[in-house]
Amino acid sequence: MSLVEARRLAKTYVAGEVQIRAIRGVDFTIEPGSFVSFVGPSGSGKSTLLNMIGCLDPPTGGTLSVVGTDVSTLSRKEGAHFRGEHLGFVFQDFNLIPVLTVYENIEYPLLMVQNWPQAERKKRISQILAAVGMEEQARKYPRQISGGQKQRVAVARALITNPKLVLADEPTANLDRETANKIIALMKHMRDEFGTTFIFSTHDPKVVKNAETIFTLEDGELKQSDTGGIYA
Repeated sequence: MSLVEARRLAKTYVAGEVQIRAIRGVDFTIEPGSFVSFVGPSGSGKSTLLNMIGCLDPPTGGTLSVVGTDVSTLSRKEGAHFRGEHLGFVFQDFNLIPVLTVYENIEYPLLMVQNWPQAERKKRISQILAAVGMEEQARKYPRQISGGQKQRVAVARALITNPKLVLADEPTANLDRETANKIIALMKHMRDEFGTTFIFSTHDPKVVKNAETIFTLEDGELKQSDTGGIYA
């Protein structure tokens, strides 16, 4: 079964008498364990698609199935519960909580979303800290670590609940080339280790050349779909 399946998926924003057709009836499928990039110029609809897949913004047309659930029919409360159960997010500006340590930032979803027992939380956090190479920084605050380390923490936080799918919106935009390559390699390693599907919205050729499936968007329409490496 496909992990994500869109059929005639559409999103129109209404501002007064103006209608903006951000996504115009696209079809695509994404299989479990994939490393996928949505690419295209600014305004092409990449982030809108990610927001719909992530249950942050409801479609206005078509159907969208994520992890076997028709998310286009979910209420706001149901969408929040679904995100907590099945999805992780990585953002270009990291979105770490500045008053929490690295350990506490990673722990946060386990407390707020899934309420894991303390012993299980500690074991899982130790495992994920080791996987992203941040054990020695666990008690530091975001202001005390580098941009690359912050993104490692963001990846760890996204993966801490064992999500089936991680959505990453321009995750390397604020990183230098060397650090970006290390983060991409880390995410591929985490995909291989945990079987998590990664979906990117990106302009970054370094991300795109590592994708196994590339969807090209233009003016809200899906122009082509390719296997990875075409931007290498």
